[in-house]
Amino acid sequence: MAIRTQVEQSAQKEHSVPLYLTSSFTFDNAEEGSRLFNREQEGNLYSRFSNPNTDEFIQKLCLLEGAEAGIATASGMAAVYTSFSAFLKQGDHVIASKAIFGNTQYILSTLLPNMGIQVTMIDMHDYDGIIKAVQPNTKMLYLETPSNPTLQLWDLRKVGDVCKLNKIIFSVDNCFATPYLQQPISFGADLVIHSATKYIDGQGRVLGGAVLGSKELISPCYEFIRRTGAALSPFNAWVLSKSLETLAVRMDRHAENALAVANYLSANDLVEQVTYPFLDTHPQYEIARTQMKSGGGLVGCVLKGGLAEASSFLNALKLHSLTANLGDTRSIATHPASTTHSKLTAAEQAAVDILPSYLRFSVGLENVKDIIADIEQALISIK
Repeated sequence: MAIRTQVEQSAQKEHSVPLYLTSSFTFDNAEEGSRLFNREQEGNLYSRFSNPNTDEFIQKLCLLEGAEAGIATASGMAAVYTSFSAFLKQGDHVIASKAIFGNTQYILSTLLPNMGIQVTMIDMHDYDGIIKAVQPNTKMLYLETPSNPTLQLWDLRKVGDVCKLNKIIFSVDNCFATPYLQQPISFGADLVIHSATKYIDGQGRVLGGAVLGSKELISPCYEFIRRTGAALSPFNAWVLSKSLETLAVRMDRHAENALAVANYLSANDLVEQVTYPFLDTHPQYEIARTQMKSGGGLVGCVLKGGLAEASSFLNALKLHSLTANLGDTRSIATHPASTTHSKLTAAEQAAVDILPSYLRFSVGLENVKDIIADIEQALISIK
């Protein structure tokens, strides 16, 4: 799909859209200012509300996701929180998957209940559980697919049918797949959430997020961002917009390398289990083949042993970075139980298959032989 920016070229005839590093925009007259503030006229008035750089970034994402509209946020978690706060009020009910990012789990288990919003957390793939969980006040269903960090998948069409039947807003975090590999709206999702910090940026440089959907649903999200200030900066939007131009090339290489790493780990005697959507051993392999273009750039594995073995392995890595981020050009190894999901109890971790020796690899763009060689020498060190 061709992507064309609606930002007009200036007199300088620049090839790339320039940066608009300004906090506000001027009005030709008092009447124009009034019309802009009351949304009776299109145009820029303040960069918390709109900016040519954030507008261009969102236009591109909307085209990729097949969405009518969108809003850019300061981070991925700002996008997640916006998607809840723009629609939910005291007395409402939310259904959510248990297998989600640790900070999102905190919002659902602590912040929303503190506001008088009921939350029911369901097990992955319990489609009957979704139906049983629906109440007269159910307003939204939220999930991630692939899930963070164990890469489990939901059948989006099946969940979407339940939501449509019960008039529930169906919200999907599409961060791990990106719009290049998966378009949830085409399977029935109403809202799509992104942490643009990850694969959309792709080089670990800036924070950003986005909420995408119909014009009707994005309107309250816009109003929430406009008044609370969780807006994306013009500079970060400019970086992310340029990054989208290489998304397809990067994701193809990430997926190619990740599949090779998954196959290597599957054949290693020191590895108990490997999780990758496009491995035929993945429990939702058929779903992955149906709704994803490829398996993406993340690989999960459970080492034989426990926390001691996982720690020794991580400490022996040389090429891989040890960080809680993902989606970088460089390969990353993460121990979710002690980092991204450390606030969960041991029972909560076990319930979503986060074991003490579970590792999440964000497979980078390096030569895949070098990536595998680094994993191999680290595995040898724990024999």
